[in-house]
Amino acid sequence: MIFFLQMLVTGIVVGSIYGLVALGFVLIYRASGALNLANGEFVIIGPYICLILMTAYKIPFIFALFITLIFSAILGLTVERLVIRPLQNAPVVSVIMATIGLSSLLGGAVHMIWGHQTRTFPQVFPPTPINISGIIITPVYLWSFVVVIVILILFSIFFKFSKMGIAMRAVADDRHAALSMGISVKYVYAATWTIAAVVAAIGGVLLGNINGLSPTMAAIGLTVLPVVILGGLDSVLGAIVGGFIIGILQNLAGGYLDPLIGGGLKDVIPFIVVLIILMLKPYGLFGSRTIERV
Repeated sequence: MIFFLQMLVTGIVVGSIYGLVALGFVLIYRASGALNLANGEFVIIGPYICLILMTAYKIPFIFALFITLIFSAILGLTVERLVIRPLQNAPVVSVIMATIGLSSLLGGAVHMIWGHQTRTFPQVFPPTPINISGIIITPVYLWSFVVVIVILILFSIFFKFSKMGIAMRAVADDRHAALSMGISVKYVYAATWTIAAVVAAIGGVLLGNINGLSPTMAAIGLTVLPVVILGGLDSVLGAIVGGFIIGILQNLAGGYLDPLIGGGLKDVIPFIVVLIILMLKPYGLFGSRTIERV
């Protein structure tokens, strides 16, 4: 039972980070109807910037994180202006192909600048584990979970009550109606890509503190894709719930099933779950149904 609870706690923490990264996918899909397949590269660029600021320039973690978020916001804004905006009236598949090319470009830049080796962050969180009735929780897991929950709550408030959040929801529901009401769709798109880049950087920094940092961490973009599909491509709540489900199932499969079959199931289980869910609910757990009248 202690082993099960240990796997469950780890899965909840990792799943919360999955949900945060998936939020970036959902925001861009709601705004433009396209998937950002360069989201994994957004996740790893921010942590590298934060790590360099901390190690090479001896900047404290909080200030390095703040500078990283500013850099990520500028990166997201630049990508939207130079890559996405010229394709605003193009077919959705053109936008998706552009993000694939952007993924290769950013991934190559990461390899060229920072190399292939795994790097570790300086000690940011207290190293002493917390023992709760036999369940060992390291402070980096606990703080990561708290940070993600606070961010998700803040974003929920932002989407529901702020002027920009309401404008983003309006554009997501009906772009033409939003335009007729005087909402600047270009401004909303820019804000969406900026926010997506920022939340990806936060998730990357947290994962970097947990597992170390290497270019292979960009694979989280592929891992989080089942989270988005499971929860529903256009559902913020679905991204959060899907993140917890996939995180928990991944860790339970890794703890119980991988030792029996020699490993590998942990990485495959998200896609197996998505296939099963899509057979039962093609639009995901919380996705909006599309109705076409002919």
